[in-house]
Amino acid sequence: MDIDVTRKPDGTAWLLTDLLGRAMGYVEDRAEGEFMIYPAGQAIETMQAMRRGPFGSLDAALAEIERFTRGTCRRVVDDERPDPDD
Repeated sequence: MDIDVTRKPDGTAWLLTDLLGRAMGYVEDRAEGEFMIYPAGQAIETMQAMRRGPFGSLDAALAEIERFTRGTCRRVVDDERPDPDD
């Protein structure tokens, strides 16, 4: 399962979206060095047995998602997001 990772505008969390645009949850920066994974939608069942945190960095949290799902987490910069009107 490949997942796009997009930072929320307020900078406190990173949204997880599959390649079909479905919400997979988010990773939240709760405190310095404390990142937690919150699965949503289909990912709740897929990530049920996965360690959800705390992790010391965003990279460590994403590495856990990649290890568990055997997929890739790809950070998306705002200007890389497809325009829904295209």
